[in-house]
Amino acid sequence: SSGINAEYGGCPNKQACSTGKFKTDTSPSDVAIALSKVKHKILVLSGKGGVGKSTVTAQIARNLAARDYSVGVVDVDVCGPSLARILGVNGQSVHKSSDGWSPVYTLDDIAVMSIDFLLGSEEDAVIWRGAKKNGMIKEFLTSVDWGELDYLVMDTPPGTSDEHLAIVSLLKQSKVSGCVLVTTPQEVSLGDVRKEVNFCRKLKLPIVGVVENMAWYDCPKCQTKSEIFPATTGGAAAMCHGEGLDLLCSVPLSPKVGQSCDSGVEGEGLPLEYGVLVDKITRYCEG
Repeated sequence: SSGINAEYGGCPNKQACSTGKFKTDTSPSDVAIALSKVKHKILVLSGKGGVGKSTVTAQIARNLAARDYSVGVVDVDVCGPSLARILGVNGQSVHKSSDGWSPVYTLDDIAVMSIDFLLGSEEDAVIWRGAKKNGMIKEFLTSVDWGELDYLVMDTPPGTSDEHLAIVSLLKQSKVSGCVLVTTPQEVSLGDVRKEVNFCRKLKLPIVGVVENMAWYDCPKCQTKSEIFPATTGGAAAMCHGEGLDLLCSVPLSPKVGQSCDSGVEGEGLPLEYGVLVDKITRYCEG
């Protein structure tokens, strides 16, 4: 079973969702028309899983919204969606409008689209091959009524696979404003992120820069700064220097971030580095 809730009636493509058979005639020009009112499209990428792409995506969106930008988020990780929970809208459903699917809105007015909203249960697995996953991504870009947005932030799965090629191809005419690459300090992550850098360059995707996540841990009792993931080859700073990229920020490992992700509530005391990250993204996109 794909895990898609076949009984869900709010979806304008109910049959496609239940079977995984989506329209195949979507072109980059269709996507350009559908996203014509979206000013900036940001891809959040990493060659390695578990480095915090979804957390960074959520914090980009929340910090943009706090600056009064209109923001949308697409969870392109079809088989491992987590943004609905992180943004506090898990368990919600999309609804049909005259223009297609209406995204789900967070308390801070962020428009969210995820396959989570189409599942019968949060524990259902989406067991699809590449073509079906790509079809779902097409639906997210063309069948959702995004309206006017300043930023559409897209959280991608790890690697350089079908989903990445699909979204880059579909956004060819509407253009990606910039890519944010996420890594952790250790070489096992940096090695895969270098592959992601090469992927972006081969496909001529602009790179905003790199976020080094979980860079250190500050003990709340003794204030000792510890490197949980030692930067044995110089960390993201050395990689960025070698690749000619901007290190956007290094973010500490914070239990408050984990608590915020699980609860879906933007708590207090989160790393200030996220604000620095968004300042750099807006400067990059808006000049």
